Amino acid sequence: MAFASRFRHATSALSSQFSLTHLYSTLTSPRLFVSGLSRLTTDEKLKEAFSSFGQLVEAKVITDRASGRSKGFAFVTYTNIEEAERAREGMNAKFLDGWVIFVDPAKPREFRPPPPQPETQQSETGFRTNKTVGWCG
Repeated sequence: MAFASRFRHATSALSSQFSLTHLYSTLTSPRLFVSGLSRLTTDEKLKEAFSSFGQLVEAKVITDRASGRSKGFAFVTYTNIEEAERAREGMNAKFLDGWVIFVDPAKPREFRPPPPQPETQQSETGFRTNKTVGWCG
């Protein structure tokens, strides 16, 4: 009996915590991050799935530069925040192309400084010095 009362207390605390996080997690921009996508999901399929919630500005599946295949996530942008909130509530934890997708607010892109460029030293003749050790041919 004591276990049952503890279990009820734990589940009620968990559900109230979930409702509070849902209450405070309002969107600040109409851009959404969609994760858990199938590798077969295309921009067109994504637009088709999300267009019923409002006017889409952009629906872009992020692809690998080398292979051109989907990386499994995408960004969806609506014209206003209300449409984005409806799409988030309507599509979160739903199936798309046989996979469960998750819809969250997109975070702004963090600034990353450019990678340092290797220093190239020129010799007296004007040619760059090769820092490779060993035979390169």
